[in-house]
Amino acid sequence: MLSAVRRPLGASLLTVVALAAVGCSAGAGTEGGGAGLPDGVEVEIVQLRADVSTRTAQVSVRNGSDETLMIGDVRVSDPRFADDATRDVARESRVAPGVTVNVRVQLPDVACPAPDDAEPRVTLAFTREDGTKGETTVPAADPLGFIAPLHERECRAQAVADAATIAFEQFTPSPPGEPARLDLAVEPTGGGGLSIEGVQETNLISFGTAAMDGAYPVGLDVSTGGADRTVISLPIVPFRCDPHAVQEDKRGTIFDVRVVLDGEPGEIEVFVGEDMRGKILSWVADWCGFGPGA
Repeated sequence: MLSAVRRPLGASLLTVVALAAVGCSAGAGTEGGGAGLPDGVEVEIVQLRADVSTRTAQVSVRNGSDETLMIGDVRVSDPRFADDATRDVARESRVAPGVTVNVRVQLPDVACPAPDDAEPRVTLAFTREDGTKGETTVPAADPLGFIAPLHERECRAQAVADAATIAFEQFTPSPPGEPARLDLAVEPTGGGGLSIEGVQETNLISFGTAAMDGAYPVGLDVSTGGADRTVISLPIVPFRCDPHAVQEDKRGTIFDVRVVLDGEPGEIEVFVGEDMRGKILSWVADWCGFGPGA
């Protein structure tokens, strides 16, 4: 079981936008000791769709120079995070001329609140073709703007967690043609005024005839002074039955939960957890007639 605090949301697709368009080449305006990067090296940070569930991002290094670089340690600093995002695997990456290499970094917890004008900066340890080593800090573009909404969602999730713990706790499969049951537990913690308005369908899971405007209506008030633990049983059926929907699933078991916290509406993301995700995907395959049990 994973609470909303542990699973953000962000949904970003990779699109490479050259920093030269905004005047942020790593060859100029750098900081740090040693030799600088050659002119033409560009750096930005993006988040791939597959990175969302693992809470990682990609530092994209495009080598527009005429020499090969070796990129070692990579760190991303941003006031919206409590610590630096660091390379998830300690290694060096070879970046030949004209090549773009994406280095995966693990995102730290968010820092709430954060300055409105916060921007990411990337520190690269590198070795140039002549063997010269250096470390440089450069501004990094966020061309898809994934950091700001991620920060907003996770700060909201933290505030919601002060009022209640929200987590999926049980999945009960069903035979083909009948809805299964997915139980969402809400346990008040007494930290603020919160109401759960509804749970949205995903690209894989539907609530069938129980859905209204793409969501299962809940309307649960969680009082500030505390209330009983509530389990919401969601009737679920597959949203689609093509095999690749299961085989390529990335976010089909991450649900947006509509909330109102202290009068402010918003959404948080709640993941069913890896174990329950596997059970749900197997059920979808069997329900649709293409699984091993079909």
